[in-house]
Amino acid sequence: MARRKTGLGEDLLDITSALPWWMGVVLAVIAYGVLQHYASLGMPTSPVPGQMGYMVVEQMGRTFAYYGQYILPPLFLFGAFASFLKRRKRKDLVRAVGEGKAGNVLRDITWRDFELLVGEAFRMHGFSIVETGGGGADDGIDLVLRKEGEFFLVQCKQRRAYKVSVNIVRELLGVMVAKGATGGFVVTSGVFTTEAKSFAKGRNIELLDGSALTT
Repeated sequence: MARRKTGLGEDLLDITSALPWWMGVVLAVIAYGVLQHYASLGMPTSPVPGQMGYMVVEQMGRTFAYYGQYILPPLFLFGAFASFLKRRKRKDLVRAVGEGKAGNVLRDITWRDFELLVGEAFRMHGFSIVETGGGGADDGIDLVLRKEGEFFLVQCKQRRAYKVSVNIVRELLGVMVAKGATGGFVVTSGVFTTEAKSFAKGRNIELLDGSALTT
């Protein structure tokens, strides 16, 4: 289930936290340098006839730059820190599964941590990952994978003793067709129904249960 966004600041945090942490730091440095330079530029002391509108727009831009140099860089840095924490959490989850604790980990973690674990598993297999959070405008897609010019869609279903029905697989196929995806994955900590397995065959949809995350 996706969270409701509250504003531009939260959007920037979410986007930055989905990037490698060092990119957030780079964005913070660039944003501060560009905005600080623009805010420090002088304005003409005497208005030029016919250019009052231009001067008003310029002044608004300088005002935005002045305040933005103190707002945007911290947002990017917070996003970078969140990215670093998520990366460390992914490694801890993978380590716990690798140490033979897969059953307990998959049963006890939150749905959000399950998505992090699934994303890290795909990343270890050479995919680049975009986390969408699922639901809303993303049509229930939790992850978008890219590899060698192709992209794939992933739905994560984390429940205790949860059976994924054929309806979930049908929905994924519909989104794949609409978006032109090469293929798709449904990953669950539970199991799939027989109907779901039969429907996925021959449709470039791979169904992965909890045991697949340990390999």
